[in-house]
Amino acid sequence: MKISGFTFIRNGTLLGYPYLESIHSLLSLCDEVIVAVGRSQDDTLERLHTLTDPKLTLIPTTWNETMKDRGYVYAQQKMIAQFNCTGDWAMYLEGDEVLHEQDIPHLKKYLQLELPSTQVEALVFDYYHFYGSPQWLAKSPGWYRRAPRIIRNNLRNYSPDGLFFVVMNKNKRGRYPKAKLLGLPIYHYGHVRKVTSMHLKIQQVSQYWGHAPFQFAHYGNIDPKVLFPFQGSHPVIMQNWLLNHAESDLCLNPNYTLTSRERRHRWMMKLEHLTGWDLSKKHYFLLK
Repeated sequence: MKISGFTFIRNGTLLGYPYLESIHSLLSLCDEVIVAVGRSQDDTLERLHTLTDPKLTLIPTTWNETMKDRGYVYAQQKMIAQFNCTGDWAMYLEGDEVLHEQDIPHLKKYLQLELPSTQVEALVFDYYHFYGSPQWLAKSPGWYRRAPRIIRNNLRNYSPDGLFFVVMNKNKRGRYPKAKLLGLPIYHYGHVRKVTSMHLKIQQVSQYWGHAPFQFAHYGNIDPKVLFPFQGSHPVIMQNWLLNHAESDLCLNPNYTLTSRERRHRWMMKLEHLTGWDLSKKHYFLLK
């Protein structure tokens, strides 16, 4: 069995991504890791060159600055990296996502177990969305709870954005992959980076989604009902980044007014509690 890992990054240092830590966690799992590196305004490429692992391949890329439709430029970069994978499985991580070292042995065993079962097209992770500080998680139907991040590498598929996969069947309309739950989490740190880095990130990213950047001042403007304390441990590889590049405390705004979207999510959370349903979006078909 051969496992490929892939990702893309641009301006990782400037925008406060733990991209080196993310790639390190992929290298601990994979037999090869492919990184599409966009032309940056910082030292992202230079820092990536300090990673001397022979399993790592860097592909310099140029972003299509005119592509401003729903994040499709991210999909383009993701697919550049994915199409260079040669393993039986291909695992995608974004530059602010990390695997915990304690989960790597279990993940390898599961991939080996499912390799002969061609019915299983993808594997789905749970998500820890850290928010405002490493001590808090955001959980609601507005925060995707699960996502397929490993796909069988002989499937004809593409990505319409950075988040999910679409499988093409006989040149007809695409569908989400048939998947199984792993029962393992991905640690997502995008919403605990320093406020200054988050502000820069929003300014740069919004253009690729076809809208003006919203004003971001601090993490305190959020519905407190979606926040829950984190009870586990962070990956060892993240300790230095959390100490030096993450916000340490979350101070909620007591005068914050919920948006209509947040009010809708509150009602959805109440319905979930009453019924046991999961009303978050799912980009996969779950196999029984």
